[in-house]
Amino acid sequence: MIEAIHRITADPGRLSRAFYDRVTAHPGFSDGHHVEMLGVLVTVVSLDSFHRGLGLPDEPLPEPIAGEPSGYRPALATDQGAYVPMIPVDGAVGDEADLWEGERGGNVTRAMSLVPNEVRQMLKLSAAYYRPLDILPSPTAHGNRAINREQIEFLASRVSALNECFY
Repeated sequence: MIEAIHRITADPGRLSRAFYDRVTAHPGFSDGHHVEMLGVLVTVVSLDSFHRGLGLPDEPLPEPIAGEPSGYRPALATDQGAYVPMIPVDGAVGDEADLWEGERGGNVTRAMSLVPNEVRQMLKLSAAYYRPLDILPSPTAHGNRAINREQIEFLASRVSALNECFY
């Protein structure tokens, strides 16, 4: 897990299917663990980057909560050509109906859908730091932001390029 976190955060240009297969082949580390690790990683990196950008100290990690993970896997999560099983575009139904609006689930969102609560957490972060998912497809919706969609996309593209993000 430490190697995976390091590769994802410091060397994302070398992420590959072979690397993913090696990581998830370890006993006790499944594709669901991988998605949950990514969700935690996205949350922590987002919060830490925000705090550092404002010159604030990092937010302390919360205390662990006792208990076992639910192990819940959405019934419709299948191989869709990504590294991890995910819910199909039109498969956010039942307990997963809140994951995306209508019949459109973007690949970044869907890639986390094996662990639905990680999608929910990512949506909260996206709404606070970027754009709420419900207005994302609209190029003219402002969402009460100080900068427009084109400026947001420019900044997001620049940050993605600097971080070697393949999305």
